[in-house]
Amino acid sequence: MATVQAVSGSLTSAERGILTAINSGASSLSLVGSGFIVLCYVLFKELRKFSFKLVFFLALSDMFCSFFSIIGDPSIGYFCYAQGYTTHFFCVASFLWTTTIAFTLHRTVVRHKTDVEDLEPMFHLYVWGTSVVMTVIRSIGNNHHGHISRVGAWCWGQTGLTGKVVHFITFYAPLWGAILFNGFTYFQVIRMLNNATRMAVGMSERGYRSDARPDVKALNRWGYYPLILIGSWFFGTINRIHDFIEPGHKIFWLSVLDVGMAALMGLFNSIAYGLNSSVRRAIYERFDLLPERFRRPRGQQQESELVALKSDNHQ
Repeated sequence: MATVQAVSGSLTSAERGILTAINSGASSLSLVGSGFIVLCYVLFKELRKFSFKLVFFLALSDMFCSFFSIIGDPSIGYFCYAQGYTTHFFCVASFLWTTTIAFTLHRTVVRHKTDVEDLEPMFHLYVWGTSVVMTVIRSIGNNHHGHISRVGAWCWGQTGLTGKVVHFITFYAPLWGAILFNGFTYFQVIRMLNNATRMAVGMSERGYRSDARPDVKALNRWGYYPLILIGSWFFGTINRIHDFIEPGHKIFWLSVLDVGMAALMGLFNSIAYGLNSSVRRAIYERFDLLPERFRRPRGQQQESELVALKSDNHQ
């Protein structure tokens, strides 16, 4: 494993151990968070709407990404490759599932379409197909005779210039593409609903103003969604750029932020996308934690904060 030590740059054995511990701890939190959302989807039939199904697949991708990040062993060549490729596949899938959620919301709210459920096969082809292609392309420039690159506590399997370029193309290009798409999409959704809310308040009587407040609360929540990917991978992007410019020279504090924030992506996604009002209500009612006066005050189930205003009413 001399090659592994060589590409670890200036990090000491103790520093590498700290990074591995941070990765394992943060990934464990993401595994628990995403696993919780998956469990809720399986247990609660009332959550099995199309909108939450997309959240389920997002959580499933995060769960496997976190799982393989934990079990991968950078000191063993075979497990190093297994960790690198599986985490690459499921992390890219996670990025792409967030774009399907943003697209669904935009198509329902901005374009007033009700055919989003018909697009599910295309979503799967887009997410899983793109993830496979990105993972396969990433093998370009890979030397399977011992040149295994460690990035923080992860294995990437590429050490040369070609490998680093391919890594940027197959991982960070989808990542920042998803960030830009989500940001633009949510900006349009929030702007339209803000305009609609102002018009409704202006044209309605004073008694109707309270009906617009839940929409404003949802808007505030949606505005944070694009920040999850930025916060999770900003330091990782800076670290990769630094490694590209100065190969072999690692900055420990930057590596700590890189490893820790990226490994927490699954936890952030599970809280933002999954732990919404519908999930909380389902849990409270299942375990009799919700006071009787708050249980289904109307015949219709409360809409998820993630769901577009009309999407599930057309089922």
